[in-house]
Amino acid sequence: MPSFLHRFLGTFWNAMQGTIQWYILWLLHSKYIVGVSGVVLDAEGRVLLLRHRYRAPGRAWGLPSGYASSGERFEETLGREVWEEVGCRIEVTDLLQIVSGYKLRLEIFFLAHHIEHAPVADQREVLEARFFHRNEFPDGLPNWHLKIIELALEKI
Repeated sequence: MPSFLHRFLGTFWNAMQGTIQWYILWLLHSKYIVGVSGVVLDAEGRVLLLRHRYRAPGRAWGLPSGYASSGERFEETLGREVWEEVGCRIEVTDLLQIVSGYKLRLEIFFLAHHIEHAPVADQREVLEARFFHRNEFPDGLPNWHLKIIELALEKI
């Protein structure tokens, strides 16, 4: 592109200011679904696992997770999801990993600590919720969840 065209586009872009620029960028770029999951530990170091209603049989157990809402901080997403699904309060303490590359999906994993209330499954999305010692994990827990759990346990 000729340099005069770059100068013109630069001047035009800078003249538009924030909101219009943001909408143009939003229209021109891909949109991502952001999934947030967490390794939630209790005072004994056990891991909170949920048996999810909408996962395939034999692979129903997994970490607490959900999708971020617009304008929500990702730490808040995890806290909200755990509260909605099992009625527990947690404190998110560490970012564990960010994974991308699967279509337009971004996965963010946190370490969190159980603060209050025993887990009780809400039955709409979660069939069962329990804390497990690392040598007692249920069958069918995905390998990539095991890897995230190991990463979390290395941090404590």
